[in-house]
Amino acid sequence: MKSGKPSYSLVLFASFFAMCVVILGAWTRLEDAGLGCPDWPGCYGFITVPETAEEIAQAEAAFPDAPFEAEKAWPEVIHRYFAGTLGLLIIIINVVAWTNRNRADQPFKLPLLLFMLVIAQGMFGMWTVTLKLWPQVVTTHLLGGFTKLSLLWLLSLLLNNRPWQQPTVPVSQWQNLRPLALIALILLVGQITLGGWTSSNYAALACPDLPTCQGRWLPPMNFAEGFNVTQEIGPNYLGGQMDGEARVAIHMAHRMGAVLVTLVLGFLIFKLYKNAGSREMTRLTHVLLGLLILQVSLGISNIVFSLPLWVAVAHNAGGALLLLTLVTLNYRLSKVSAF
Repeated sequence: MKSGKPSYSLVLFASFFAMCVVILGAWTRLEDAGLGCPDWPGCYGFITVPETAEEIAQAEAAFPDAPFEAEKAWPEVIHRYFAGTLGLLIIIINVVAWTNRNRADQPFKLPLLLFMLVIAQGMFGMWTVTLKLWPQVVTTHLLGGFTKLSLLWLLSLLLNNRPWQQPTVPVSQWQNLRPLALIALILLVGQITLGGWTSSNYAALACPDLPTCQGRWLPPMNFAEGFNVTQEIGPNYLGGQMDGEARVAIHMAHRMGAVLVTLVLGFLIFKLYKNAGSREMTRLTHVLLGLLILQVSLGISNIVFSLPLWVAVAHNAGGALLLLTLVTLNYRLSKVSAF
């Protein structure tokens, strides 16, 4: 077996599958289908969506407070099955890692961490339903999905074992980019967290105009309520419970975060172009610039066009791709000392 290749192909496929799960999760959330199935892990007591008149009548009798809506149940069930399949893929990755544990090129701790994350994600998936879309749980569940995707991608980079092109600039110039690249990654994770909090509290349309908010540069905002992570659980967060000023505070924080991340990424891209020194680094910088422009455009479009479903889902996917690009950049820069 050649160095890491079978494991690499499996992990690469799992990374692609994890991206699908992230996109499906965004679709489910944005369709307001998070409670499309009022129970867990089944759906109205069935392993899939009730279809016949008899099954639907049985479902509504069992859950009288949750009228059956097929258009809401299907996104939730599809997301659950994709997430479950991803969990199985990660278990297989762990079996392969255990089998190859004595090989120097086979990471073992990272697959184990992914397995533990799968268990945690399953619990948060259950709590998302049982706690009826409590924002703290929904946001943590979203971050867990992004974390699984990032760790799978990092594992694929570790298994690839492909030497990076020798830089034509002094190695020190790439090493000096490490702090900035790490800061950009941390800020992007923070912005993704803000995006999840914005979505889970239904604050995406709290400001329907740009660049002002409700016609004002500084509208009334209640940050204390908007970012109160100790709020009580229940009874049901579908549609949100916060007042207008709290939602405006969340929305404006996400906007300000977007400006900060754009500026930092823009500066990082400038420094990368200035110190590229290889075709691979230049190509990676092109990707980062393209994704940044796309993500900013999608964010603006969400507001201008009042959150079209496909734009909002694409915005989530764009955030995931930006995250993977920065993970790749930080990984590559961490290997500079090997030259």
